[in-house]
Amino acid sequence: MVGRRPVGCQPLRSTLWTPDDRGGMDSNAREPAEDAVPPVVPPVDRLAVPSARPPVDTEAETVADMAAEAPGEVPAGPVAPRAPGIAGLSAPYRVVTALALAAVGLTACGHLALVFLHVAPSNTVSKQHAQTVDDWIYPEFEQNWKLFAPNPLQQNIAVEVRAEVRTAAGGEPVASGWRDLSAEDGAAIRHSLLPSHVRQNELRRAWDFFTGSHDEDDKPIGERGELSEQYLRRIALDRLADDGVAAGEIVRIQLRSATRAVAAPPWSDEKTDTQTYYRELPWWTV
Repeated sequence: MVGRRPVGCQPLRSTLWTPDDRGGMDSNAREPAEDAVPPVVPPVDRLAVPSARPPVDTEAETVADMAAEAPGEVPAGPVAPRAPGIAGLSAPYRVVTALALAAVGLTACGHLALVFLHVAPSNTVSKQHAQTVDDWIYPEFEQNWKLFAPNPLQQNIAVEVRAEVRTAAGGEPVASGWRDLSAEDGAAIRHSLLPSHVRQNELRRAWDFFTGSHDEDDKPIGERGELSEQYLRRIALDRLADDGVAAGEIVRIQLRSATRAVAAPPWSDEKTDTQTYYRELPWWTV
């Protein structure tokens, strides 16, 4: 007969009992079976097995961290993402942005309308608002389509001036040499990142205005001729006075144009007369 096992003792695995231990058991009695060997469990891939833990809410953790840092200021809820564009701005900024965009849009539309009236053929609207159109277009937005004309300009026209200057009181005025105003304007705008629109067009347009309102004998045609003469004279006097070239009292001035045809390109067989032709105006008393 098998004796009792003390409490707390673990059974021994794979232990053969001797006849003495079996207490006289005959040889036909079967020995007790060994403890069952636990089955081999394959290793578990933790990446393949979904975790039972719920996904982490990063936004909730951020709110919790903020609450932990400032216990007295607990956010009411999760922070909503900011909308893109103007919709993400606050109400005052949206109003200011909308007003700015409206102002830019209206200005652009008005500018295009005035330029269209300026370049379009003469019509009722352009005649009625001619003064408004001219005030907006000149001098910064002037349109010149001579480049696309059937006969584009093929000449270089320079405007020159000279003056009679009295250097001493009661003395005889002395005539100065010719001064090329067009060359000075060209040098002022050449290689300039922000060239002056006035330097480019003021003198040139004044000379075109003068020649278009005078006959071949340099006689003015109507009031526009007299106005063009005064305008050209004022420009010449301003150039002489501002630059300080003519030191003394200017008594009279005289202008002339120097016209020279543009030479033909080297690959052309065209013969061009590049001689300079002058057109001298009479002396004008200041």
